[in-house]
Amino acid sequence: MDIVWNIVYWTFTALYVYAAVVVLTTILMENRNPVKTLAWITVMVLLPIVGIILYIFVGKNFRRSKIIANKLSYPQQETDYFCPLDNIADTDIPNRFRKLAHLLENNSSAHLCPDNRIEVFATGMTAFDAMFADIEAAKEHIHIEFYIIENDEVGNKLQELLVRKAQEGVRVRLIYDYLGGWRLPLLWRKTLRDAGAYVQPFLEANNFFNFLLINYRNHRKQVIIDGRIAYTGGMNVAERYRKGNRLGNWRDTFMRIQGPAVHAIQYSFLVDWSFVDGKLIDNAKYYPTPLKYEKNYMQIVTSGPDTDWTSIMQGVVSAISNAQQQIYIHTPYYMPPESVMVALETAALSGIDVRVMIPERNDSKLVAAAGRSYIEGLLRAGVRVYFYQHNFLHSKAIVIDNMLSIVGSANMDNRSYEQNFEIAAFVYDKETASTLVRNFERDILSSRELNLNVWKHRPRRKRYVESLARLFSPLL
Repeated sequence: MDIVWNIVYWTFTALYVYAAVVVLTTILMENRNPVKTLAWITVMVLLPIVGIILYIFVGKNFRRSKIIANKLSYPQQETDYFCPLDNIADTDIPNRFRKLAHLLENNSSAHLCPDNRIEVFATGMTAFDAMFADIEAAKEHIHIEFYIIENDEVGNKLQELLVRKAQEGVRVRLIYDYLGGWRLPLLWRKTLRDAGAYVQPFLEANNFFNFLLINYRNHRKQVIIDGRIAYTGGMNVAERYRKGNRLGNWRDTFMRIQGPAVHAIQYSFLVDWSFVDGKLIDNAKYYPTPLKYEKNYMQIVTSGPDTDWTSIMQGVVSAISNAQQQIYIHTPYYMPPESVMVALETAALSGIDVRVMIPERNDSKLVAAAGRSYIEGLLRAGVRVYFYQHNFLHSKAIVIDNMLSIVGSANMDNRSYEQNFEIAAFVYDKETASTLVRNFERDILSSRELNLNVWKHRPRRKRYVESLARLFSPLL
């Protein structure tokens, strides 16, 4: 018996040492930020077996291996309705933001889309009413992609509409995130498929390789109707945006778009569809000739483990760094990468009016605690920080200098910027910026501003918990 035990023990030890050497070598060869590399090495040393498991599921950097290989072969979108940056006057896009526009073209092939009509929604009631009306009027196709679709009143209303449109002959395609949509019943999806709709999960954990990718989620929110109307922003499909839940009503920002930018959002969806369904769709009927609307410009930026660069994060850092007057930020989770944090603090120390609004109550205690550990640094730099009260702030919106707006699905945290599949609209338009500023100022009336001296003297126990939670912020 002792001989068998010794064989098992030494076999396991040899396998573990081999696995540890492979993982540690991989960590070193990825050439990440040295702080992250040392953090993972520390985890491996302190939690030998758990460390390997954690790294495999949440630590491996898949950006270079392109886990959506289809995107490499998907044809780049070409259209006469996009506008070369060199043809745009400085009065339309200020010179300081032209570097940002060039950056987004280079890091994500985000073309400038001119002359769009943009409508901003600040409540779920108005957003869903408009979106459902457009779906009802669809004639050709409906493309929908959400992180979460709940089996509740609003989710069932969406299902009912899509079933009816599919039965009318409208082509319906729907993507939901496998993990985010885990509560969506099989019958909900089967009812859609039986009606003729096409429904696909994103990165379904149905094999060993996909299970290893469980940490990489599709957080995008996009709806395209007949190639002429698109929606994007921070909302999911859930009743909490209309009637609330234990956190109150969910305050979010969503946009309805018409014009050439719809083509860019359509392209984003069809690239994702080619991955989940294995079919390349590039028919011209999905890109009808757009009408021209107001004078403005927009770039649709996607990022995720399938892109060469952390495109949205780079865009946010560039935008903040080129601000001259004001930066207003909505974010439900504030656990930023160092580059974003330094950019914000530098802007505030330079005399720019920087304001950050986050929810006072959160849907995750661990996330809330980790986020609060960053607040003192903001306050010390002169950033004005607000806790949105009574309801839950889920909006992801940035407005800079009453000119540039950034609205999308990405939170201000490592997960959104480096791990999730995200989408964001960078909008160069004074009217849209003014709307977001007015919304922010109205939200201040439902918020309390934090004071540095009071914040520094909150209970020591809370500060310990927050500092401990911060260690996990790259994983949250």
